[in-house]
Amino acid sequence: MAVKITDICIACGSCIDECPVGAIVDDANNPEGADRYYVYANKCVECVGHNDQPACASACPTEGCIVWSSVETGQPSRENIGADLRNSNTPVFA
Repeated sequence: MAVKITDICIACGSCIDECPVGAIVDDANNPEGADRYYVYANKCVECVGHNDQPACASACPTEGCIVWSSVETGQPSRENIGADLRNSNTPVFA
């Protein structure tokens, strides 16, 4: 599961600045049309193998704004992001 940003987001931008893979967009670019920041699940790596928690959550000043589930076996890492996470030969994003 990717990181999710809840509706208590104060739109400070801290998470966008800290995301190492550019998976977070601001409320103006939220594809769901919601008035909060959005995390693209197909890009988010939850900073597995690099931090104890996602970098965006560490940077966020609002407690409970950024949520995620426990790390699942096979979770992508920064090293293989861009590889097809569904086991085909086409990248998830280009």
